[in-house]
Amino acid sequence: MSFVHLHNHTEYSLLDGACRIPRLVKRVKELGQNAVAITDHGSMYGVIDFYKACKAEGIKPIIGCEVYVAPRTRFDRVHELDSKARHLILLCKNEEGYRNLSHMVSQSYTEGFYIKPRIDLDLLYQRAGGLICLSACLAGELPRRLKNGDYDGAREHALEMDALFGRGNYYLELQDHGLEEDPVVNAGLLRLHEETGIPLVCTNDAHYIEKSDARMQDILMCIQTGKTEADPDRMKFEKDEMYIKSTEEMEALFSKYPGAIENTQKIADMCNVEFEFGKYHLPEFHLPEGESDPDAYFEKLCRQGFARRYPGNPEGYEKQLTYEMDMIRQMGFVDYFLIVSDFIGYAKSNDIPVGPGRGSAAGSMVAYCLAITEVDPMKYGLFFERFLNPARVTMPDIDIDFCPRRREEVIDYVRQKYGADHVAQIVTFGTMAARGAIRDVGRVLGIAYDRVDQVAKQVPMALHITLDEALKVSKSLRDLYQEDEEIKVLIDTARAIEGMPRHASTHAAGVVITRLPVTDYVPLATNDGQPVTQYTMVTLEELGLLKMDFLGLRNLTVLDDAVKMVQKKNPDFALDQVEDGDKQVYKMLSDGRTSGVFQLESAGMTGVCVGLGPKNVEDLCAVIALYRPGPMDSIPRFLECSQHPEKVTYLHPMLEPILSVTYGCIVYQEQVIEIFRKLAGYSIGQADMVRRAMSKKKRKQIEEEREYFIHGDPSRNIVGCMANGITEQVAQEIYREIDAFAEYAFNKAHSLAYAIVAYQTAWFKYHYPREYMAALLTSVLDSSTKVAEYIAECKSCGIALLPPDVNHSGADFTVAEGGIRFGLAAVKGVGRGFAFQVLNERESGGDFTSLPDFCQRMFDADCNKRVVDSLIKCGAFDSFGHRRSQLMAVEEKVMDIIAKTKRDTVEGQYDLFGGDGSFSAAPEVPLPDIPEFSRRELMRQEKEITGLYLTGHPMDDYRELARSLRAAPIGQILGDFEREEGPQSYRDGQRVTLVGVVNVARTKTTKNNTLMAYVTLEDDTGAMELLVFSRVLETCASFLKEGTAMLAEGRLSVRDEKAPQVMCDKLRPLDEKEQAGQEKEGGGKLYVRVPTVSDPRLRKARLAVSMFPGGQMVVLYCEDTKKRLGVLGELHPMLVQEMEELFGKENVVLK
Repeated sequence: MSFVHLHNHTEYSLLDGACRIPRLVKRVKELGQNAVAITDHGSMYGVIDFYKACKAEGIKPIIGCEVYVAPRTRFDRVHELDSKARHLILLCKNEEGYRNLSHMVSQSYTEGFYIKPRIDLDLLYQRAGGLICLSACLAGELPRRLKNGDYDGAREHALEMDALFGRGNYYLELQDHGLEEDPVVNAGLLRLHEETGIPLVCTNDAHYIEKSDARMQDILMCIQTGKTEADPDRMKFEKDEMYIKSTEEMEALFSKYPGAIENTQKIADMCNVEFEFGKYHLPEFHLPEGESDPDAYFEKLCRQGFARRYPGNPEGYEKQLTYEMDMIRQMGFVDYFLIVSDFIGYAKSNDIPVGPGRGSAAGSMVAYCLAITEVDPMKYGLFFERFLNPARVTMPDIDIDFCPRRREEVIDYVRQKYGADHVAQIVTFGTMAARGAIRDVGRVLGIAYDRVDQVAKQVPMALHITLDEALKVSKSLRDLYQEDEEIKVLIDTARAIEGMPRHASTHAAGVVITRLPVTDYVPLATNDGQPVTQYTMVTLEELGLLKMDFLGLRNLTVLDDAVKMVQKKNPDFALDQVEDGDKQVYKMLSDGRTSGVFQLESAGMTGVCVGLGPKNVEDLCAVIALYRPGPMDSIPRFLECSQHPEKVTYLHPMLEPILSVTYGCIVYQEQVIEIFRKLAGYSIGQADMVRRAMSKKKRKQIEEEREYFIHGDPSRNIVGCMANGITEQVAQEIYREIDAFAEYAFNKAHSLAYAIVAYQTAWFKYHYPREYMAALLTSVLDSSTKVAEYIAECKSCGIALLPPDVNHSGADFTVAEGGIRFGLAAVKGVGRGFAFQVLNERESGGDFTSLPDFCQRMFDADCNKRVVDSLIKCGAFDSFGHRRSQLMAVEEKVMDIIAKTKRDTVEGQYDLFGGDGSFSAAPEVPLPDIPEFSRRELMRQEKEITGLYLTGHPMDDYRELARSLRAAPIGQILGDFEREEGPQSYRDGQRVTLVGVVNVARTKTTKNNTLMAYVTLEDDTGAMELLVFSRVLETCASFLKEGTAMLAEGRLSVRDEKAPQVMCDKLRPLDEKEQAGQEKEGGGKLYVRVPTVSDPRLRKARLAVSMFPGGQMVVLYCEDTKKRLGVLGELHPMLVQEMEELFGKENVVLK
């Protein structure tokens, strides 16, 4: 007798279901079952993954969902009546059923969400076609009525549902998990079957795959609910029977129920949903009035754009345009290009900054002529085929960078043009990573936090590392796992859940546009009120839907703001007036002044710029392409050849025109394609397919192509290298070099587009430093680390940061005489709305003359004591010539007088005899003659209100001392750990020295009844928390006062969910005597101690030195051999910092 599981919860029943899809399908196959259903709670997130996994194993996939049904309607939201939705199983018979289920699940989110996504009976009546319905588990409406003894009500409900879906499409669902209610409900269902003829079917409400997985799933639910395993009041399955049971186990439970087993197979046979992959469902472009043919309109726009871009019609250019247009037509992408061109045109016509291009689309002349990109592919030798060719099996991507401040306007335009139901953003899933899984499980199991933290920290900080991989590479983790049973259970359980989706969120940039309503293709969910597809970006592409990335690039906002500030002095200025080739700009980059320059401001990038001395955008393009894992090893050769052209060599003269632009090095994917094309006679499309195979390490195809590259392949019209006069030996060597580097070669089109933005930001920094830095500071207000870094850069450029001023500040940072003026909107408690009201009042009524004048004129604009207090503390009234202490003393009185006068006016007392109800004179309140706050208190207030020190910094007196002590800038450490790809310069457990002033110090009694302190130490780049335990605290407790300058030494402690801390083992105050005796910087030699000559860091050290070419000596001393290795370089501060990060400060000495 055949049995099919029809009620199963995969990992996409988030933090509830624990049936991982691949393992679920394999288990079903092992049990000899031929089909299986997916019925996740309220969603269809996993449907396509499930479908593909089933097809791969030869198992029939049944698409479904366990929906939540509102007790009344999906629009009702009274907690007492509507909080407990009923469960119902819906399975798709065919495409009609899939569409109906997709629509209902979508509406459960967009219309019915209340605690859970809910449908209602009204939707079921509209959308029952093509669906099979099961009465569900104990939480279903029918079992609830039977449990409650309401048999008549249950009978009435069952008959209604049977009539709704049609006889043979509604089933009474039997379950037996050994629960107290099961016999009662099953007896009622049997009676209903006997009285009504509605068929029975049996299921097992599977939430995990094997019985032994019960505890793991229980822990998963604890993570979801925030409970511990020991909590007696938590949600918990009473039995461990909710697994994928064998046919025999199900027969033992349900053979006495007529048809219950057989009907599972009958239902499976009725369910036949098939998905079609690779067929495009592109939206239709809405033509403007007067146009009727998309193809003709496309041709017209391309020709117009060509005439604009290439007025001289250079030879061969028009042929390339025609070739690209024909290819786009042939592949059916005319509407695609028109849609993108249209919304980019909308953005540009509405002054919304758009990036010059992104990705391989910048290689298309059509994209350039349609103003989709601003990169001339002919000028830079870019290939259209890298973007689009007939051999591609995936849809091309046209991803666009917009100003993040106005990106949503472009998405809104697309919604309005194509209909809100045709546009949606795209879901993405947060998954449980290795360290996070350990911490989650440890909390649930009640293991001491310190122990869990110790285990989690043994997992290497590598991107996407799994616990299995961590156990192989981390001996300390492996030892803990093998020697401690509690830790073994912790890690094994974490391994069972790692990688599972934890929550659904919205992809940062992805948007899908469809020809029919989105829900005809995919179900929707909602995040923050916005519709998002329930399928991920990759799945949408597989289904042939058009998805695009509307990305936000902060630097476009910075450039736009800078342009607007320049236009105040020069109204005709525009960004396109920035010309390449400015020698002074490149000299600035060559000098290492890259802070704030897009893509080039990291320490490593700065080093490459110093070593290379870039001379044009091509150089910047190469730098951006090379500075990544893999190709980074080629940087020394690249720098050496750039400085010494005589060292550039080519394996064959035919390589010179291809590689000369990158000094003989293979840097770009386009170069790989061109080598195949010019040397061996491949078409561009054929060459790109080989490049793809190399990048994906498809060794079989790579070895096959080696033969064709050398000897040719007549079947594909490839002549091979030897036919072009290249010897077999040289051809072999060329292929070997291509193979070695093709995996890392970068897309030149993308690199070039970003090099253009990098150059524009550098140009502004050099020519309009105040405007650029003001725009840059505005853009990073939410990052205190970046703000501090850029303020330090302003100081190094001689640009002063001026405090806010009610008569001179704008809403954001602005250029002012003498420096950059702090914006009012960035003042705590003020806000952007009030800031603009201040600007409007200033424009209409002139400058404010006093505190009372400001308070009176702004009173009706929600000016309150909190706002005034903040403005006084940050110095916004300093230009009135009064001390802040005086203004603080009278502010409340001023506000009270104005409020009383206003109140009297409203009551008619003021204008009883014909007055107009207004009052012109601000109240005169005498200021008390009291001293100003101390310098330290003024700075404290500024920091409290603006997050910054404006009129000075407590570190001003200690900055040189910090440099001499080789203290690490705190902001540098914090910034390193904020990198998306993980820290590159610092690591957990690394020793660091910090110098800063105490901002906050608080003590706490530990479990061992000893005292410890949490101390926030701050320098002028950021703030970091120090953990000071009793032994150290005894020596320094009396000095831990706010504002005290301290030297701290210790080891970095990094926890996943917190900013880095320092476990302090040395803490002492800095005194004047020490400052007076500080060492001078400079010198001519850098000494670095290396443990062994085979230390892998030695190669990195040499690589770092090669990035800073010069005539000063770097001495690498190997402790094991006692030998000194001398390397010449420039003793740039960045190089010293790099060495300290590699080997520790204690092993680096500058003399």
